[in-house]
Order: sequence, then structure tokens, then C-alpha cells
Amino acid sequence: MPIRRRGRPGLIGLAARTAVVAGTASAVSGSMSNNRQRKQQAEYEQQQYQAAQQQAAMQQAAQDAVAQQQAAQAAAAPAAPAAPAAPAAGGVDIVAELQKLASLKDAGILSDDEFAAAKTKLLG
Repeated sequence: MPIRRRGRPGLIGLAARTAVVAGTASAVSGSMSNNRQRKQQAEYEQQQYQAAQQQAAMQQAAQDAVAQQQAAQAAAAPAAPAAPAAPAAGGVDIVAELQKLASLKDAGILSDDEFAAAKTKLLG
């Protein structure tokens, strides 16, 4: 019967155990690194998607604002000649001009201060 050693493992046993521990640590570390990279990639893709959605929403809002402004201007232009009022002494139709100013103010093109200044200039 061969003699068995008891106690500490031999050099080969120690090297084998070290290799197993190092291999396991390397595999765990690699797995953690891959998981971290996948998570970062998913976060990056989510941020890019959100940025694209915000950009699309801003473009749509800008297009809507332009369409509203054009509609307001188109509505203001035919409203001016349709107002039946006698021209004032200076040849200016004050009622039509006031209606034009009011429609520009309602459309948001003129602020309250600009509207008041234009009305004062027209009337005075």
C-alpha cells in the first residue's frame, strides 16, 4: 500500500487549487464586466431613444406653431377688407385697422403693449 501524506497539499495540489481559484475569479470578473457593459449599453440606447423622442416632439411643436401663425395671418388678411366702415378723414379705415390689430394680438403676434401702442398711434 502506498504511503499517503497528511497535512498540507503538495506543490502540484497547491498549484491546481490556485489555478481553480484564479480561473473562477477570472470567470466571475469577466461575467460582471459583461453585465456592466450590457447595462451601460442599454442605458445609452434608452437615452438616445428619449433624445430622439424629444427632438421629434420639438419639431412637431414648431411645425404646429408655424401652422397656427400662418392660419392666423390668413384669417387676419381677409378680415380687413370685409369690414364695412367708412374711411376716416385721412383715408384710413380705422375700424378695419383696429380689427386687424386685434386679430394680430389674439394670434399672439402682438403683445398687449404693442397692441396698445399701435392703437394709440392709430387713434391719436
